[in-house]
Amino acid sequence: MTGIARTLRALAAAGAALLAVTAAAPAAAARPEPKAPPEFVDLRSVDSTIITEMRYTTAHNFMGEPVDGYRQPACILTRPAALALRTAQRSLLRQGYSLKVYDCYRPQRAVDHFVRWAKDLDDQAMKDEFYPLVDKTRLFEDGYIAEKSGHSRGGTVDLTLVKLPALPTRPYEPGEELAPCYAPRSERFPDNSVDMGTGYDCFDTLSHTDDPRVQGAQRANRQFLKSTLTSLGFVNLAEEWWHFTYKPELFPDTYFDFPVARRSVAGH
Repeated sequence: MTGIARTLRALAAAGAALLAVTAAAPAAAARPEPKAPPEFVDLRSVDSTIITEMRYTTAHNFMGEPVDGYRQPACILTRPAALALRTAQRSLLRQGYSLKVYDCYRPQRAVDHFVRWAKDLDDQAMKDEFYPLVDKTRLFEDGYIAEKSGHSRGGTVDLTLVKLPALPTRPYEPGEELAPCYAPRSERFPDNSVDMGTGYDCFDTLSHTDDPRVQGAQRANRQFLKSTLTSLGFVNLAEEWWHFTYKPELFPDTYFDFPVARRSVAGH
């Protein structure tokens, strides 16, 4: 073999080796998704009768698009919180009601998505339904959006009550005409839950659990939900009739970021 041939062959071998390293680099750099600690469970594995309507996997929320980190419509919670919901559900079923969850564990990447959306003042596609009376520049100051959420610790759940038998609800159609979340029940987006006076995730003071303007059956429904859950260790957030945290929290200082997906809790 001539010197030139040997040189060309060596260069070809070096090039092939470089290509192989380059091709392998993305796979080597890709990190697996984090998984939930063993203390987390899929609610349906604890009680399959609880109705789920995981809003953040859909476009029917205050941003108008699926939220980062929500891969499947699964309610993931710490086991003590899930077991307490099962106890509540058993009591409610005997009275002709069911719980319905809207959101459970929320990854930090979803909270970060909320923050990016809140800072984009030009994006107000869902204002007419979810925050008709709130200027978007005030979402942080008024406490509607924050950079951390108790949901990311795993013991917080957003939920409501449904009178049985549960009626079907129609899907949200992106671009459809929006009605204010505090409008009379017959006018706002249909929900098979009992009437709580506002829809879920309504950025308005009427969502405060004990707002004195909410009276009659709407107030009674809020108090029924609250009393049922607080008797089992849940604490209501006064500004949101739907928001409850199970105490004591297993992870009071940890904000998790594993995705909302059943594989995150597989085998738990």
